[in-house]
Amino acid sequence: MGDSPNEPLPEELEEGGGPVKGFLEHLEDLRWLLVKSGAALLVALIVCLYAVPQIVGILKWPLDRAALVRVNNEYRTVVRVGDQTVATLSLTTNRLSGIDLGTNWCSVIQLEPVPNGTNGLLLALRVDKNPDNDALLRSATDLVYLDPSAPFFSSLHLAFYGGILLASPFIFFFLAQFILPALKIREKKYVLRAAAVGVGLFLAGVALCYFWVLARALKFAQWWATWMGVKVPEWRAETYFSFVTKFLIGMGLGFELPVVLLALVKIGILNYQTLKAMRPYMIVINLVLGALLTTPEVFTQVVMAIVLQVLYEISVIIAWYWDRRDRKHALQANE
Repeated sequence: MGDSPNEPLPEELEEGGGPVKGFLEHLEDLRWLLVKSGAALLVALIVCLYAVPQIVGILKWPLDRAALVRVNNEYRTVVRVGDQTVATLSLTTNRLSGIDLGTNWCSVIQLEPVPNGTNGLLLALRVDKNPDNDALLRSATDLVYLDPSAPFFSSLHLAFYGGILLASPFIFFFLAQFILPALKIREKKYVLRAAAVGVGLFLAGVALCYFWVLARALKFAQWWATWMGVKVPEWRAETYFSFVTKFLIGMGLGFELPVVLLALVKIGILNYQTLKAMRPYMIVINLVLGALLTTPEVFTQVVMAIVLQVLYEISVIIAWYWDRRDRKHALQANE
């Protein structure tokens, strides 16, 4: 995507297509593409079905991280009896019924039974004012299934999504074997560059969502429920997994915006002036895309819209550079 369209290319580089095939031969190639892609997806699905516990662990990681996110200057206290967490309290101050919880925003109240001579046991109270992260992670929201068939169908859904991800390199390879022989060398170069950039941007979007956005989005959802006066000790597991997978895929697809825009610039449908004039409309379009590519929750939609707008501005800058370079080449050619 980096060469000027005005650069002359030798005739042999403009040719470069594969052998000419008939309609039935193309159908046969397409049939083998579908067979090989389907086989790769089936094998990947079976592998992921055996690895469902590991996939669940990966998807639950942002939920655990959400327990470490602070919202609205809250003070959080985890009440534990032995090794069990019995309550997680969100307070507005660092005192609870006269008990000083320290200056840290999180603390642990540990209740431990101690013998009281012949009168049985008493509960001794100990306050940990600087707990480690493990104590807070144990207070994270739990996931539950409320339907006997839900674990089975949820496992199939997770294996399907994981299978698509695992099989995607093979599917793209088979697709490249089908498409690239028919392209000219210049077209192959642009397609391969666009594919490499597109994969990189997709992975960057998924990584940003997984390691930073998701935990804060989940924490925002918990805070919103608390603001409504509803406790969130548990979430339905299948709903949570659907939320996370759709959000990850949506963020990854959203990061493909520069590839689409710059491809349209390369083929002449858009240019720098058009992109610059579209800026006010793209703000609205990105808000709509943020709603479509993510889940129906305000925080995630706003984050997605902001990311899309930043990517759009990057595309405008690249289009400006290409336009400036092409005009410079045109002036040099006319001298």
